[in-house]
Amino acid sequence: MSPRGVAIPDLRERLFDAAERVLAREGPAALTSRAITGEAGCAKGLLHAHFDGLDEFVAELVLDRFARTARQADGLPARAGQDTVADNLVTVALALLNSLDPAVIGLAMTRPAASLRIRRALEAGAPGFTAIQDAITAYLDAETRLGRLPDTTDTVSVALALVGTVHHLLMTSWADTPDPREQTVRLVALLVGG
Repeated sequence: MSPRGVAIPDLRERLFDAAERVLAREGPAALTSRAITGEAGCAKGLLHAHFDGLDEFVAELVLDRFARTARQADGLPARAGQDTVADNLVTVALALLNSLDPAVIGLAMTRPAASLRIRRALEAGAPGFTAIQDAITAYLDAETRLGRLPDTTDTVSVALALVGTVHHLLMTSWADTPDPREQTVRLVALLVGG
């Protein structure tokens, strides 16, 4: 437990990581502010001191993970000409696929206030699927200019297909479904060869 009155470095990340561990271990019903702060080794009221309740916390967790993946995707255009096109796309697609545990997505979808916060933030420009799609399009355009993709490649549609499918897989990956990583690799091969 952190001493009272001592600033905790990377508090948001610490709370987010703790919430993901609680969800993975015990499921959505066990996710309470007390469970999160206990897992993080923080004072019980700390979550509510930094977030306006559990709905805001869940929304911020989802937005944080999408923003992390968007930052990674933002570097994709600079990778043009390196490795293979398929390898580069698989890397960013798997990062998006692994950005959130399906339990977090399910929780966000079942908490209307959290879901609304996420939607409003994305509409206001928070980095999410659109930013990732734009980065993939820019990357594919760069690869087309380098001649590593045919001039006829519809880069916008390829990016949309990839992000849309990964979004679908992220929302529907449960224990008894096919491995979404394998499906992602096959999709990339279909879209750009590979």
